[in-house]
Amino acid sequence: MVNDMSDAFSSIQQGLTEAIQFSQGKPTETIVHEFTPVDVKTIRTQIGMTQVEFASAFGISLGTLRHWERGDRKPRGPALVLLNVVAKEPEAVLRALSA
Repeated sequence: MVNDMSDAFSSIQQGLTEAIQFSQGKPTETIVHEFTPVDVKTIRTQIGMTQVEFASAFGISLGTLRHWERGDRKPRGPALVLLNVVAKEPEAVLRALSA
């Protein structure tokens, strides 16, 4: 148990150190994933889905989808990742979700 705690602490400490170095602009081996902003309405229309179909297919609330399309809100985090993948490979995402 003590060894597990030491390993966990070392991992957390390393992560914090890398995050601080990254935020200070210092080179690190940290992998940073940046996702481009998306035009949700364009993605949806290119797939040929209504708002209801799109929201249902990808597990997004209809209200949230409408806010994104109006520009009141912007997708962030996992939703932004999902939408970037849907924009590039919609058929693959739909296949994966239907399995």
